[in-house]
Amino acid sequence: MRKLYPLLFCLLFSLSFCSQPQRQPEEVRIRLASEPHTLSPVNYSDSEGLQVINLLFQSLLGVDLEDDQLKPVLVKARPLIEQKDSVTLITYELRDEASWSDGSPVTSDDIAFTLKVLKAPLVQNEQVKTQVAFIRDLVQDKENNRKFTFVCDSFTPEMELLSGDFFIIPAYLFDPENLLKNIPVAAFTDSLSKLENHTKIKAFAAQFNTPAYNNNGKILQGSAGYTLEEWVPGQYIKLRQKEDWWGKNTNATNLTANPEHITLHIIPDNTTALLALKNRQLDVLKDIPAHEFDQLKQNKDFQEDFDLFTPDSYKSVYAGINSRLPKFADKQTRQAIAYLLDITNYIKVTQQQYAIPTAGIIPPKLTEFYNSDLKPYTFNPAKAKQLLLAAGWQERNTGWFKNINGKEQQLTIVVTYKAGNNIVESTALIFQQSAAELHIPVQIEAQEGNLFTQNSREHKFELFFRPLSGNPFAFNFEPILHTSHAAKGGTNYTGFGNAETDALLQTINKATDAKQKATHLKQLQKLMLEEATFIVLYYTKERLAIHKRFQNTKVSGLSPNYDVSAFLIKK
Repeated sequence: MRKLYPLLFCLLFSLSFCSQPQRQPEEVRIRLASEPHTLSPVNYSDSEGLQVINLLFQSLLGVDLEDDQLKPVLVKARPLIEQKDSVTLITYELRDEASWSDGSPVTSDDIAFTLKVLKAPLVQNEQVKTQVAFIRDLVQDKENNRKFTFVCDSFTPEMELLSGDFFIIPAYLFDPENLLKNIPVAAFTDSLSKLENHTKIKAFAAQFNTPAYNNNGKILQGSAGYTLEEWVPGQYIKLRQKEDWWGKNTNATNLTANPEHITLHIIPDNTTALLALKNRQLDVLKDIPAHEFDQLKQNKDFQEDFDLFTPDSYKSVYAGINSRLPKFADKQTRQAIAYLLDITNYIKVTQQQYAIPTAGIIPPKLTEFYNSDLKPYTFNPAKAKQLLLAAGWQERNTGWFKNINGKEQQLTIVVTYKAGNNIVESTALIFQQSAAELHIPVQIEAQEGNLFTQNSREHKFELFFRPLSGNPFAFNFEPILHTSHAAKGGTNYTGFGNAETDALLQTINKATDAKQKATHLKQLQKLMLEEATFIVLYYTKERLAIHKRFQNTKVSGLSPNYDVSAFLIKK
């Protein structure tokens, strides 16, 4: 019976594809690894949803995957930024051509409306609320309804990115009754409890929180070049190119909507997705497992139709040690554990060499900011033993022991990770074997995702392995490294930090000069390596395949690793 399952699964998969619409001219077919929870540009929570939303809605600024640079999208240029006392003024002007699906212009009224929705109480968008909390008000230009100024608290260089990095939504579709129109943006700043009983806000939230605002293509229409044509749950999402889309009337090469149709097939299983790719039922596939990617590299028939890419990503895997625990309080003990991390073997087993070891939290590809003078930890049991002895541990036949707070304690380690992540599971098993060479018992526990996060926040762990994602634009590490976030419930899980590193983090956030920022970031990496509390192991390479009939694919290390809206069919 067990042998019949793969055959049955493949048969069902083939039938499901046969039942889907025939491929349209100028269509691109790509894979979504899971069903989006929502396509709302306000309360999305997964990367699959975000990939679709990016084709429906636009932000003020955006990253062009051609060169990974931040560029104007809905606006004419990057903003004018002025610091005045305790506030920062960030001024934008919208493009003259920018318009909604009904042909009406995108104006500062839409920007104000979007801010109100993002900040409003009762609206289900908790994840996005904090992103715009620093914007206190919006001042509209009285003579130009496409020009406006954000009034922001304090100043950090990342404010430019953050001020332009949220989706703009049309008031005429999301608030047809104008419930929020006469409430000023400033009213949504500071304490919102007094607004929770506001009649119109309650009415708007009740309307906005309905399913229609998550999946209805008649409402989910933004300023980008596509509309939601069809969403068949569990099967596919189909997008259609807008006729006479305004972006084609500009000279901006980062504004594209080239394919007439884009179909995103929901295929959770990697094996099934690979089968669809090999059968030419998909044009694009990312996140190809390393072993299968190597096989595709040897498949000449496959490479006649597909190109393979391995851009350096901004995704890493790190080991976090709970430095609050007495047995891990001494940094020499943590350094000893770091020398038992066999990073070379982790990469070989889990990434098939599609990864780069790192000595710090900055990707090695960012040569300006990466501290190349540092050397990553390497597997060295002899060095680990030396450090354990220096930290006061005594070696016996049964393991390592130390008197801590008047009580003898054995050095044991419980390693936790999020269940279902095969990469960190293999990493934990290799670490268990490595620690056994020094007779250090390691227990491995896979935890359900919510429990894993909860235990991390409540400091109920000893050592964990987990992924970490970043980007080349912002280096605000305060949420994960500053001591102000180290209390229970905070996001500094490991307890890293002291007065010196706190000051360094704040200096990094305020630095406007790239050379100064680089100097401070390199010092941070040095201190992190010495403290061995938050140990970044390696940065991965992406692995994706794209059909050769397309050009202008804009392959990048930034997610989703290609710009499907830019695809052009080769003549």
